[in-house]
Amino acid sequence: MFFRGNPNYNVACFTAAQISGIAGRRYPRALAGRLYPKGIPIFPEEQLPALIKKFKAGVVVLAYSDLPHMHVMHVASLALACGADFWLMGPESTMLKPGKPVISVTAVRTGCGKSQTTRAICRVLKGEGYRVVAIRHPMPYGDLSRQVCQRFETYGDLDKQKCTIEEREEYEPLIDAGVVVFAGVDYEKILRAAEKEADIIVFDGGNNDFPFIRSGLRIVIADPHRPGHEITYHPGETNLRMADIVVINKERSAHEKNIEAVRANTRKYNPAARIIDADSEITASDPKAIEGRRALVVEDGPTLTHGGMAYGAGMIAAQRHGCTAIDPRPFAVGSIRKVFENFRHIGNVLPAMGYSSRQVGELRQTINSADCDVVISATPIDLRRLLKVSKPVVRIGYELDSRSMEELHSVVRRFARSSTKRH
Repeated sequence: MFFRGNPNYNVACFTAAQISGIAGRRYPRALAGRLYPKGIPIFPEEQLPALIKKFKAGVVVLAYSDLPHMHVMHVASLALACGADFWLMGPESTMLKPGKPVISVTAVRTGCGKSQTTRAICRVLKGEGYRVVAIRHPMPYGDLSRQVCQRFETYGDLDKQKCTIEEREEYEPLIDAGVVVFAGVDYEKILRAAEKEADIIVFDGGNNDFPFIRSGLRIVIADPHRPGHEITYHPGETNLRMADIVVINKERSAHEKNIEAVRANTRKYNPAARIIDADSEITASDPKAIEGRRALVVEDGPTLTHGGMAYGAGMIAAQRHGCTAIDPRPFAVGSIRKVFENFRHIGNVLPAMGYSSRQVGELRQTINSADCDVVISATPIDLRRLLKVSKPVVRIGYELDSRSMEELHSVVRRFARSSTKRH
């Protein structure tokens, strides 16, 4: 959005990391704009030194998230050693100006509980009679030229757009709550389309990016299971410092000293922020079906991979119901096996990876091969809609508890009433 149409710069290429299948493609002409009639090539990040030399690049811009501060400086040092400047672009350069009030929900790390907070806020706003639309952080892994501006209102829209598991995990629960979701690639078009249907927009961020849109109420989620990460990851610390509200989630399953550590860091780095203590209520669709059984626990993929968690809500539910969580590694195939090799911190849980149809197939094969009595699925979607699973599946849900909802309700209602008057 910053460089497109800007004649003062020439974007030589993008680099890609972590997600397979991105490198080797081109950012399409339809999105790159008139200055790039052939589009923009995408290369693996490992080639960065050679790319700087090949294109005589004067600037390297970091444009992805959820990185330890140390890693950011390693990339910066590499770019500087190759002769290029290194940029971190901030809110004034990257945030779009909205025509409607915006509440943003972001986090200090992946997997803190943004989505359940977004759902809670949307329920509050709908209960107050406002037309609310969610704008989701992008996850465009398919044909980018077909994902310029996407609108999701039904499961049929998800099927039509051939959404990945990661996309469905974010969109389905909002659709279930009766909230229209906009996403895609061109956020100027996405924002303007959403404004036509909304009194208030909720920006549901991804990873720990700061918002793409200027928001009047900035809500940031922190995780006491990873104390200290709120000030040691980029750009999560930026979110913490910008927050109006910091929600410390998952408190019931965290140690008090860790909760206090997050609280102390929040007070130190953003003393003006209001802190809301919160917890996720974890429920099972059929508790009796998992009591004392041998279970394959399927968790949200990004939370385990770049989020760095060893387990999630599924494992907590399994422990509460006396389940034995089997090790899925002996049954993993293809790219699923490689996930375990690349992220050795993962416990006896299976990340629900599905960035491509091939990977979805490998996930299905892994689940169906597992030696277990039942599958505990803590991914936000109903896996049975996508996969033919040969074992009974018990779904795990998680929503903000009533205590935190009451306080959040008060904050959101006050903002909505004051901001809609101004508009």
